[in-house]
Amino acid sequence: MTFFLILAVLILVLLTGIPVFAGLGIVGGALSYYFEGGFGALGEIIFGKLNIYLLVAIPLFTLMAHFMIRGKVVDELYGTAYTLLRHLPGGIGVATVAACTIFSAISGSSVATALTIGAVAIPQMIRYGYSPRVAYGVVGGGATLGILIPPSGPMVLYAVVAEASIGRLFIAGVVPGLMMATLFAIFCVVYDLVAQRGIERPPRASLHEMACALWRSIWALLLPVFVLGGMYLGVFTATEAAGAGALAALMVAVLVYRSLGLRDIWQSAMDASRTSAMIFMILAGAAVFSHVLTLMRVPQQLVVLVTELGLTQMEFLLALMVVILVLGMFLETISIILITTPVVLPILAALDIDPIWYGVLLMINLELALITPPIGLNLFTIKAITRAPIVEIMRGIVPYALLLLVGLLLIMVFPPIATWLPQTMTGR
Repeated sequence: MTFFLILAVLILVLLTGIPVFAGLGIVGGALSYYFEGGFGALGEIIFGKLNIYLLVAIPLFTLMAHFMIRGKVVDELYGTAYTLLRHLPGGIGVATVAACTIFSAISGSSVATALTIGAVAIPQMIRYGYSPRVAYGVVGGGATLGILIPPSGPMVLYAVVAEASIGRLFIAGVVPGLMMATLFAIFCVVYDLVAQRGIERPPRASLHEMACALWRSIWALLLPVFVLGGMYLGVFTATEAAGAGALAALMVAVLVYRSLGLRDIWQSAMDASRTSAMIFMILAGAAVFSHVLTLMRVPQQLVVLVTELGLTQMEFLLALMVVILVLGMFLETISIILITTPVVLPILAALDIDPIWYGVLLMINLELALITPPIGLNLFTIKAITRAPIVEIMRGIVPYALLLLVGLLLIMVFPPIATWLPQTMTGR
């Protein structure tokens, strides 16, 4: 009860509009002053939380994404997917999902995926007879894959807080991510076959057109394979993979596509620095907040409560997923990870729940947070590029939110979907 009371206070503070890091710091700092009579230990706590080698992966993966975006390496992705799939039932929708999947593996950002792919795909889908509502849904749903398909910033944060292997968590997200992309694509096909309301199918591309399209985007397609394959085979760690990926993205943009100048490199570095600084500020505020929860023995109290209630793994996970789903309506993804993870880790250990398995479940739930009102970032991103009514966008998103719930339940019932592939990888 204590934790939920503190959480309610935090949400009320954040709803005033102040930055997330400030809200976490204010609530955590006030409670720390109340219980400890001062702020003397906070500096050491914050430094200890940020002085972690694994956190270097965040700015490096962010830099890799900005190199690929500013170098226009990903511009061909949608065109390639469209060329290969346009003649199939629901082919343009499937092409949009495929482009979102690949772009997610490059950028690691759902918002960036919605913004970049949406600007190209939504007008194209409407042009070929899709209703605007359906087009918004395909892009909004497909873009959520940025959290689940590695490399993913939220995955790195969860792994750091949970002291789990980033490499194994990344690999654990591959099969669930592809599963969700497949479910989205199947829905697009079924919708086209059932609806058949003026949706045109462009003619099949020739083999020459397909080969040319693949060749133009081959480097963008190979980069995720290089990064994830290196981690899976044990060639490099997650942090080394981030550095290698950023260097590879720079070389491809500069030497192969020749689309990245010195000004673009500087701007990419500045953008990556701003994003990373924002994340680290939130991490610092969360460190203070987590310190207070530990001071109040909240995690231990929750472990005792779960033990007394006699909850099984599945019962606890179902209850926790509902709580996180509700939090996702009011908080953004990074805050949810940093607030809840330190509290639930002792319970996961007590119930013998694999933190990698839970991490994948958490990422899918956070995907739902991106498309559930009132704080669904993907909803407002699509609104920004289309100027469509938010209610219309929400109506289009509903099928994909339901599919995410289906995927969440599947991985809860069949954990090997997430845990099998990491168990086969070569570790370092």
